[in-house]
Amino acid sequence: MEHKLSRRGFLVTTAGVAAANRYLFPQQRVQRPLQPVKVLEGRSAVALVHGDSRRKNIADALSAIEDRILPVLKQKKYVVIKPNIVNTVNQLASTHADALHGIIDFLAPRFKGPVIIAESSAGYTWEGYENFSYTKVASERKSQQVSLIDLNEEGKYEAIQVLDGDLHPVPTRLAARLLEPDAYIICSGIMKTHNVVVATLSIKNMALGAPLHNARKESKRWNDKRNYHGGVRQTHYDILLTAQKLQPFWGATVIDGFEGMEGNGPNSGQPVPSRIAIASTDYVAADRVGVEAMGINPEWVGYLSYCGQCGLGQNDLSKIDIRGARLADVVRKYQLHPDMELELQWIGPMTEVPRRLG
Repeated sequence: MEHKLSRRGFLVTTAGVAAANRYLFPQQRVQRPLQPVKVLEGRSAVALVHGDSRRKNIADALSAIEDRILPVLKQKKYVVIKPNIVNTVNQLASTHADALHGIIDFLAPRFKGPVIIAESSAGYTWEGYENFSYTKVASERKSQQVSLIDLNEEGKYEAIQVLDGDLHPVPTRLAARLLEPDAYIICSGIMKTHNVVVATLSIKNMALGAPLHNARKESKRWNDKRNYHGGVRQTHYDILLTAQKLQPFWGATVIDGFEGMEGNGPNSGQPVPSRIAIASTDYVAADRVGVEAMGINPEWVGYLSYCGQCGLGQNDLSKIDIRGARLADVVRKYQLHPDMELELQWIGPMTEVPRRLG
């Protein structure tokens, strides 16, 4: 079925292109090109599966890269599946239970240890677990020792410094469970447009799912996720800082594009029936293939460029081996967020900065 572009969507997309023309292409507006800090050797593998079953797509995508997964998985004591529950009531915005089943289907004949589904939702995580039938997943998969943990309620953390809106370092608590050497961590992300960083897939799910907020029983309210909303430039850089901390512990990622979200993502957009799943042990490479499948210019996604620049994964499409479907056959151009012109301002030079001295 052809994905049609509405008049409003056309205007949104046109605004994004106009913004990109204004901020990206005129050389005098760009301070300097991104230079690699670390050039990665070798090639990355990304599975790309197209089909009519979300659950099967997920399992098949992971199976296509099992040669990359199994050597590390067999050394781990347990698996952590990190879903995306940015919204505890809107299923389109959050990881579907069938995606979790697909991951567990893949693990069943290959791993005999416990499997923990762990999230730090922006809301109250257990509400999402109940609303999206995660509790049913755990009860149905008892033989695989599947359990649920609310990372906010668990409350264990390691702290890093990120930049706030005034470019000052601010301590931020990251869930210790996502920094556990004994765990094989699987990201269960979604293909969605975003209201700050253009698109959210694997890296963004991990980086903004790791910061904690107060447990429900605490009388004092606090939320370290807010530290990432100090400005469009800081958000991209803060995601990089967080990814640098988390990346040594990442196992595999699987991106559910069975029904993606376009427009007013990551919470209130519209569905796109892309009917794909993407999997890789390289989160950067997976996200690069993901934004390509969404018809988005990867140069617009700052944190993805930064993570590739710093060697956290392969962002060069020519060095990514895609296993399965042809990328060109599954591309569907997603409508972008209405604030695209503002989102793309990270690309050009800063105009409101203190005077240069010395």
